[in-house]
Amino acid sequence: MQKHHLNEGYVHVITGDGPGKSTSAYGLAIRALGNGLKVCIIQFMKRNALQKGCGEIKFFKRQKNIIVRQFGTNTFLEKGKISDEDVNLAQKGMEYAKKQIMSSKFDLMILDEINVAMDFKLVRMEDIVTLIKSKPKNLELILTGRNAPKEIIELADYVVVINAIKHPFEKGVQARKGIEY
Repeated sequence: MQKHHLNEGYVHVITGDGPGKSTSAYGLAIRALGNGLKVCIIQFMKRNALQKGCGEIKFFKRQKNIIVRQFGTNTFLEKGKISDEDVNLAQKGMEYAKKQIMSSKFDLMILDEINVAMDFKLVRMEDIVTLIKSKPKNLELILTGRNAPKEIIELADYVVVINAIKHPFEKGVQARKGIEY
């Protein structure tokens, strides 16, 4: 397959309180893969989505030209109740992200739930700002998660806010395999 590269890579922020932020980013990953681009997804705070059975991660693991790495425990995190292990895993995720961004091996990189990791003080916003400013010119960078800081929003080229208007969860419907995960 012919190697494709982006001439200009932009920064996307997908935030808001509604569901589908990661799903939106994964749609961009699928589009990139379909056009021969190389993709890296780094998930922060994820509870081992592959073992849990998240369909999109199972799908990506079967594709070529994509790497998915997860940096989180199997427990649900609450703001203000963060363990040393949570912080250490997030820091390992940041080191991995820096290395992959600077490697110039990828055309598209998704830092999934990085906005929440900043909000929970697992990673420093200043480090993300530095990462954005030092990324290769042709790397498309996507940051997902609710509560994106205004400094990150100001640096972004695309900002999408996903709002929850109505969701079956409000009526007690549990997450459904194949739809919500």
